[in-house]
Amino acid sequence: MIMAFSNEWDEQYKNNHHMSIWPWSDLVSSIYRYANPKNGYKRVLELGCGAGANIPLFLSLNFDYYGIEGSKSISKRVIDNYPQLSNKIITSDFAKEHLSQLNDIIDIVVDRASITHNDTLSIESILRSIFLYLKPGGKFIGIDWFSTNHGDFHRGISVDTYTKKDLPFDSQFLGVGEVHFSDKEHIIDLFSNAGLIIERLEHKERNIDIPTNQCHFASWDIIAVKPH
Repeated sequence: MIMAFSNEWDEQYKNNHHMSIWPWSDLVSSIYRYANPKNGYKRVLELGCGAGANIPLFLSLNFDYYGIEGSKSISKRVIDNYPQLSNKIITSDFAKEHLSQLNDIIDIVVDRASITHNDTLSIESILRSIFLYLKPGGKFIGIDWFSTNHGDFHRGISVDTYTKKDLPFDSQFLGVGEVHFSDKEHIIDLFSNAGLIIERLEHKERNIDIPTNQCHFASWDIIAVKPH
């Protein structure tokens, strides 16, 4: 199944932007703390694997890795780098297409700031799919879901109450399409409506003093579980 659902992100990757190649540190620590393979977590699904920054982490821990990515161009590059995953990197719009072959077989679903580039209705659909993908007791680990405290929340054009698009040229999110910003109540509602129980919700804020005129960054890290 080949489809490039996100034209903005496909262009970013074609132009060699957002080409992270190192595992995100907050994801690394969350895996070791909350979904360690020593505790039986073996099969992982990453939504929005991008350039494959987190793949070396999972392969080094002997996870059975699957990835869903919306950009055809970056999926091809990842498969070229990891040919052993050629049947496990799926190019698909995970906001619109549910992959029933993954139902009830996934121990961990991970997402580093991919789901949060969708509108509210799409995120609700994605979370319903995650619930179906996870085994009972399986976990969702979400890193950097952008917060309504983020400096860009009050900029751009509103898609819905929590989603913006067309953010200005000096935004962190220039050229990446829709951006979703959440507060605590919104996140709790999203996950509870999908049948997932939040075990940990951490809010992060970062100010940059030098150089000046930098955006105030704020985001959420989320650990949720599918009940038995």
